[in-house]
Amino acid sequence: MSKPVDSSQHYDYIIVGAGSAGCVLANRLSADAACRVLLLEAGGVNRSVFIRMPAALSIPIHRRAYNWGYVSEPEADLDGRRVGCPRGRGLGGSSAINGMVYVRGHGCDFDGWCDTGAVGWGYADVLPYFRRAERCLDAAPGDAYRGRSGLLATRNGEQRNPLYRTFLEACEQAGYALSADLNGHRQEGFGALPMTVADGERCSAARAYLQPVRDRANLTVTTRALVERVSVEGGCGRKVVWRKGRRWYVSQAGCEVVVCAGAIDSPCILQRSGIGPERLLREHRIPVEAPLPVGENLMDHLEIYLQQACAPEVSLNRSLNVLNRGWIGARWLMTRDGLGATNHFEVGGFIRSAAGIQWPNIQFHFLPAAMSYDGRRVAPVPGYQVHIGPMLPASRGSVCISSDEAGAAPRIRFNYLAEKEDRLIFRQSVKLAREILAQPALARYNRGELQPGAEISSDDAIDAFIRASAESAYHPCGTCRMGVNEYSVVDVEGRVHGIEGLRVADASLFPVITNGNLNAPTIMLAEKIAGAMTGDVLAPDPKPVFVDGQWRTRQR
Repeated sequence: MSKPVDSSQHYDYIIVGAGSAGCVLANRLSADAACRVLLLEAGGVNRSVFIRMPAALSIPIHRRAYNWGYVSEPEADLDGRRVGCPRGRGLGGSSAINGMVYVRGHGCDFDGWCDTGAVGWGYADVLPYFRRAERCLDAAPGDAYRGRSGLLATRNGEQRNPLYRTFLEACEQAGYALSADLNGHRQEGFGALPMTVADGERCSAARAYLQPVRDRANLTVTTRALVERVSVEGGCGRKVVWRKGRRWYVSQAGCEVVVCAGAIDSPCILQRSGIGPERLLREHRIPVEAPLPVGENLMDHLEIYLQQACAPEVSLNRSLNVLNRGWIGARWLMTRDGLGATNHFEVGGFIRSAAGIQWPNIQFHFLPAAMSYDGRRVAPVPGYQVHIGPMLPASRGSVCISSDEAGAAPRIRFNYLAEKEDRLIFRQSVKLAREILAQPALARYNRGELQPGAEISSDDAIDAFIRASAESAYHPCGTCRMGVNEYSVVDVEGRVHGIEGLRVADASLFPVITNGNLNAPTIMLAEKIAGAMTGDVLAPDPKPVFVDGQWRTRQR
């Protein structure tokens, strides 16, 4: 089929994808008024009140206007189930539909990146970029770990519900420490989970980075622009082929093209461009421009909910009927406060699954309600729950195109729990969570376990429950791995191996998944790559991080 093409567009930089990383790059690159920047986004502008209202997070995730709605291939170790893989669509990308939990990851995670060949990405290297990005509304003056003047606002919740404090008390009774800042010196333990919320509204990457600079004359933001591929000619990838409606365009970058479409779509764009595994490209009759392991090394976090029934007056389940939701929404519209101004994941923590584990590998999110993350399933009685799961999985999957045409759903296979180690840690996380929930502090509220249920007690029964119930925590990453060996796709500054003028900058670069939610490290990564591109490089800043001195012999 012939395509009418407009090839008159020329820029210095073209950014593909206006998600968390793309918004950062658009802001930083366009700060130089002499640079012409084009930002292409397949979705819309995302002005919906349901995106701006933190407590409404379960609504946009169900709308195709905001979510690509991907699903995995049947997962063998999850009873053959297809698992949902929501990906943000529109300005802000997944930061416009996520749970807004702001977790950087443990310092040892990033030191581990260096060990894989991603030199220059140790904790001392990345900490300055976390601080550059962040406007921590709770940071104390002089805090060496947190940023106070960045663009991305973060804050702690007010913890008005008594269950938050009670849960933390139960954690202490179980022998775990409390941390004053899970993003500071000490991640191990329990405490407040910061959220990307400011003035009662979601602080997406679009709000933080893009909205303040939309009027720059040198920045062009084009929505509803679906990128098919980067046209690689003579080993150079500075042309982007895309369409809007029925009209096709070829835009050219004088300096670089930066693909920021996320861990699922970035590898698909590269594969359609002839960059990827040779066998896959030949299957789709795509000329091979660079035979690289694009789409491999896919990682994600998997979680389940442990739910307990409780007194109705303390559970948020009482707020889930139509009348109360209407009142919460009306108050938020008028005042930007109340139950509508929080994501409700206000406390949580990180623990080690066993002695001999050096830093945490299990995360807890506590919610004073009993319901599914996406809001589709609500417990039959009032309750509360903890979300738990392994944070450093050994299992690896892949993502690949199903067609050479843009818009075709990719084939995603996570291979969840394929490694025995992941299954054992998941089982242990259930036992450790139950131990916390059984502490005296929660006894006055506990009216019995709703899920999995007291009858699910043997190892085999717990394993079966996990296989039948585990869900994605929506943290895919790793599919355009950075490094210097044969397993990598890009170098340590995101430049695609063997292709001039083409770079990737998003969570697909993670060589190993981090311990916690991924939006914070994705924004940090984009800040660091933007600094490398503009020359605004920050010096490493060595700061200690807590590691239990007796980690070899004790679990807590």
